[in-house]
Amino acid sequence: MVVPLALVASPTSLLKRLLVGRPFRSDRLQHTLLPKRIALPVFASDALSSVAYAPDEILLTLSIAGASAFLFSPWIALAVVVVMLTVVASYRQNVHAYPSGGGDYEVATVNLGPRAGLAVASALLVDYVLTVAVSVSSGVANLGSVVPFVATHKVLIAVSAVVLLTAMNLRGLRESGTAFAIPTYGFVIVIGGMILTGLVRYFVLGDDLRAPSAGLEIQAEHSVTGFALVFLLLRTFSSGCAALTGVEAISNGVPAFKAPKSRNAATTLLLLGSISVAMLVGIIWLARLTGLQFVEDPRTQILSGPDGYVQKTVTAQLGETVFGGGSVLLYVVAGMTALILFLAANTAFNGFPVLGSILAQDRYLPRQLHTRGDRLAFSNGIVFLAVFAIVLIVGFQAEVTRLIQLYIVGVFVSFTLSQAGMIRHWNRHLRTERDPEARRRMFRSRAINAFGMAMTGTVLVIVLLTKFLLGAWIAIAAMAVIYLLMLAIRRHYDRIAAELEPTEVRGVLPARNHAIVLVSKLHQPTLRAIAYARATRPDTLTAVTVNVDEKDTRQLQQEWERRELPVPLTVVDSPYREITRPILNFVANTRRESPRDVVTVFIPEYVVGHWWENLLHNQSALRLKGRLLFEPGVMVTSVPWQLASTATKNLDRLDETLSRTPARGPRVAPRSTLPPPVPPVVVPTPPAEPDQSSGDRP
Repeated sequence: MVVPLALVASPTSLLKRLLVGRPFRSDRLQHTLLPKRIALPVFASDALSSVAYAPDEILLTLSIAGASAFLFSPWIALAVVVVMLTVVASYRQNVHAYPSGGGDYEVATVNLGPRAGLAVASALLVDYVLTVAVSVSSGVANLGSVVPFVATHKVLIAVSAVVLLTAMNLRGLRESGTAFAIPTYGFVIVIGGMILTGLVRYFVLGDDLRAPSAGLEIQAEHSVTGFALVFLLLRTFSSGCAALTGVEAISNGVPAFKAPKSRNAATTLLLLGSISVAMLVGIIWLARLTGLQFVEDPRTQILSGPDGYVQKTVTAQLGETVFGGGSVLLYVVAGMTALILFLAANTAFNGFPVLGSILAQDRYLPRQLHTRGDRLAFSNGIVFLAVFAIVLIVGFQAEVTRLIQLYIVGVFVSFTLSQAGMIRHWNRHLRTERDPEARRRMFRSRAINAFGMAMTGTVLVIVLLTKFLLGAWIAIAAMAVIYLLMLAIRRHYDRIAAELEPTEVRGVLPARNHAIVLVSKLHQPTLRAIAYARATRPDTLTAVTVNVDEKDTRQLQQEWERRELPVPLTVVDSPYREITRPILNFVANTRRESPRDVVTVFIPEYVVGHWWENLLHNQSALRLKGRLLFEPGVMVTSVPWQLASTATKNLDRLDETLSRTPARGPRVAPRSTLPPPVPPVVVPTPPAEPDQSSGDRP
C-alpha cells in the first residue's frame, strides 16, 4: 500500500516552477534537438539583427567628415560583405571538421595548443556578454525612435529585457527556439518587404523618396583628407564589421542540431550569410537613394534641423520614408527591429552556456557550469551571462555607440585563431591522406581557411588600430583577466587531482577510534548523539562539556548521574568562557597520545524549518565544525534533530520510494548489555588567551 504524502511547496519553489516550468528527465535531452527552421532563429538571430545597427555605425562614423563622406557607405558595405562571405565559407569547413560543439575553442586547442584555445575562449566569453548588451541596447534605441517613453527609460527597459530573456532560456532550448522563430522570420520579412517596396517605388513607380534627415545641413567635426581620410574609412569599416558577430555561434551549437548535425549546421550557416548580406546591402543602398543622414552627435553636427529634432535610427527613418510617418507599417518596422534585437541576445544565451560547459569539463571554469538545470539547460551559465550583461548595460547607460567600441575585438580574435587552427588541421590530414579526391577537397578547404585567416587577421589589426583608444582596450583587458583566471582555476584543479591521486601503498588503518560527544545540556538531541556514537562501537567513548557557567555544569552532572548514563562525562574548564578553543585542545590532546588514532567528534544539531530560526540556533555548532574540519585525524559527524517546524518543508524532491519504505528505528542495545555507569571526570585546563569564537553553546 502506498501512503500519500502531503506536499507543501515553498513560495520559492512555486516561483521557480512558474518562471522555469516543470523539470525534465535526463532522457528528454534528445527531444531538445533543433531542426534547421528552428536552429536558424536560435543561432543566427544575432548576425541577422546586426543589420539593424551596423548601417547606423557605418553612417555615423562617416559623418565625422561631413555629408559628402556618405558616398563611401556602399563601398564600405561591399567590403563588409566580402569579409562576411569569406567567414561563412570558412566556418562551413569548421562545422564539418569539428561537429562536437567546441567551435573555435576546440579548433584552436587541438591544432594550436591549450594556450591558444584559452585565448579564443576568453575572447568568445567577452564577446557573448557584449552581444547581449549591444543587442538589447540597440533594441531599446530602435523602439525609442517611435515610443518616447522607452527613450527616457532605456536602461530600465534594457535590464528588464535581459531578465525576460533569462527566464525564457531557463525554460529550455527548444521552447526558446520556438518562441523566437516567429519574431526572427517576421523581422526578415518586414525588412525585406521594406527594402523591396522602397526599390519598387523609386525605380518602377518613380516616387521621389526623401528620408526625414535628407534636407538637414551636416557640419563635419574635422577636416578629413589624405591619411586621415584613409584612417576614417578604416574605422568605418571596422565598425561595419559588427555585422559579422554571431556567425561563430552556429559552430559552437552544432550538437543542438538534429541529425545529420554537420550538414544541417552548414546549411543554416549558408542561409544566415545570404540573408544578412541581402539585408545589409539593401538597407545601405536604400539609405543612399533616399539621402538618409545619420550623425554621431546631432546636437553639434546638425546645423539646420527643426526645433526639437530627435535623430531616429536608420531602419526607423527608412520605414518612415517608405511607408509614411505615423503609418501602422512604420510601427511594425520599429517593433520588429526592436524585437529581433532583443532576441538576438538569445544567440549568446545559447552559445555562452555551451562554451562554459565545455571549459568547465576541461577544468578551466568552475564545475558548476557543466551542470544542466531542471529544464536540461545550462542554468548556471545562463545566469552568469545575464548578470555580466546587466552590469555592462547599467555601466554604459545602454548607449550603443559606447558599447560598440568594445565590440568585435573578441570575435575577430577567435576568427583568426580558428582559421589558423584549421590550416594546421588540413596540413596534418594531408600528410596521411592518399585518396586523390579527398586530397582535392582538403586542398580546397585549406585554401578557403587560409583566405579567411588573411581577411579576419587584417580586420583584427584594423580594429585594434582604430578602436583601441575608443574603448577596445577594455575588452582586451577583460580577455586577459579571464585568460589568467582560467589558468589559475586549471592549476587549482590539477593540484587537487594530484593530491587526491591514489598511491600504490595501501592505506594504513587507524589503530583506535576515540569517540567524543559534545554536550551542552541533557536533552533528546544529546541522547540521540550518545546512542549513535555507541552504535559505531568505538574503542573509547566520552561525553565532553565545557564549563562556562558553574551552576549549569553542576546541574548537568547531577542529571547525568541521576539517569545513570553508561558514558563518562568529561568537564573541560574554560576560565575565559569560550567554547571552541577548549574543545580543540581536548581533541588535540586525545590524538597526541597516539598519532595513528582517529578521533570522531559527534555534534548534536537542531534542524529548523525557517530561515530565521537558523539565527537563533547552531551558531557554536557551525563554528566548531568549521574549526574541526582543519584538524588532521579528526572526523566530524553531525547528529541531526528535526524540530517540529521542519514538517512544513517542501518535499517535492523526496524520492517516491522513501514514502513506501518503512522507517527503521534506532538500534538500541539491550539494557543488560550496557556497561556499568562511569563517574564524571573533571579535566582542568590552564588559562588561555581569550578567543574570538566564544558564543552560543552547541
